[in-house]
Amino acid sequence: MVALPDNASAALLTLLEREGRPRVVWVTREGEAFAMASGLWAGGATPVVLIQNTGLLESGDALRGTAMRMRIPLVCLVTYRGYASLRGAGEPAPPVDGALLGRPDVDSVAALTEPTLRAWAVPYEFLHEDTDIPRLRATFARAAALEQPVALLLPGATT
Repeated sequence: MVALPDNASAALLTLLEREGRPRVVWVTREGEAFAMASGLWAGGATPVVLIQNTGLLESGDALRGTAMRMRIPLVCLVTYRGYASLRGAGEPAPPVDGALLGRPDVDSVAALTEPTLRAWAVPYEFLHEDTDIPRLRATFARAAALEQPVALLLPGATT
């Protein structure tokens, strides 16, 4: 797992590091996560990237220019900061416009996460329960079938 910790993923990463499996490779910027994962994949590994949605936006060029261009079947676990401020469970996201992005009660990164994934042609699904192992396995299969990165959004992991 290639990761940059945030508040939502810290407990999981601490547990993985203590267990020693899967091995956690730490990076200092989210763009590095995609470059590192791409190199691991080229070397025969099956890497997973774990980052926050703010970092996803920061890493767009590395995602586009490396992982997408190389057609790497990469699972991207993305903690969804601001999800609760944007919408309730099961409600559709409101349209993104200047008014929404300027609202003080909405974390604007939440408003931009899904539209950005769609613009970059990265398929995504939600993982609302930490016990949904079949969905996680299906995401690996989808990434392999599409030969490209696929995101699994973790809205419940954020505060």
